[in-house]
Amino acid sequence: MGGPLLRAGRGNKYSNVLGVSKTASVNVSLQVLPVVPEERIYPVVDRVISMIAQSGVKYEVGPMETTMEGELDRLLEIVKRAQELCAEQGASRVVSIVKIDYKKEGVTMDEKVGKYRE
Repeated sequence: MGGPLLRAGRGNKYSNVLGVSKTASVNVSLQVLPVVPEERIYPVVDRVISMIAQSGVKYEVGPMETTMEGELDRLLEIVKRAQELCAEQGASRVVSIVKIDYKKEGVTMDEKVGKYRE
């Protein structure tokens, strides 16, 4: 885990031998499918997106999922909170699809799609 100049830390945090810490960014995409009456699906999903926005992490809403960028532990906390929020909004069940793009050097949304935005 890590090269000769890195020591493993908590989660995906690394410190080099000089003590300089580095937190690698990852991408996590989340699609929540709350089991609620059809007319409640969008309002519940909107509440989840609002919670993500309030979290302060970088994110992009797509037609099928929301992709976030940040430290893995923080993003997984948001995924967990999304489940709880759906239940608080009346979902009897929540099916979620989570995708994680992780590499120890970090990964950004811009490196994947930036060339399409120019």
